[in-house]
Amino acid sequence: MKGLWSPAWIVRHLLATVLVIGFLGLGWWQYHRAAAGNTLSWGYTFEWPVFAAFVVFLWLREIQHERRGGRRQAGPSEQPPAERLPGTPVTVGRPVRVPTRAAAPADDDPELAAYNDYLSWLAEHPGARPADYPGHRTS
Repeated sequence: MKGLWSPAWIVRHLLATVLVIGFLGLGWWQYHRAAAGNTLSWGYTFEWPVFAAFVVFLWLREIQHERRGGRRQAGPSEQPPAERLPGTPVTVGRPVRVPTRAAAPADDDPELAAYNDYLSWLAEHPGARPADYPGHRTS
């Protein structure tokens, strides 16, 4: 618990307290405006306390996280982190499925072969327009 009274945590506690008091105060202010006849303020009367509750939720969650030692507890479906292989994408917080093998294209598809030829031609001629392709047909 002594880690929750470090200078950084004291600032967090104060910030959370000021936000909650401020949001509840704004809700009270909107209530008085709504009671005076401003119908739009009724929505804000209920919105500001929701913001205050969200701050309390985040504040308590961060305190629990700190009390656990800053380590995230793995859920039942999570696996321990594996060593990242070169060429795999780096992600934060969620796994990425990397295909184990590339799907083999059908060799007997003439449209696919023509499209692949077109893509390789475009890669070789980066400044070319699609109409410059030698196999381009005009209709």
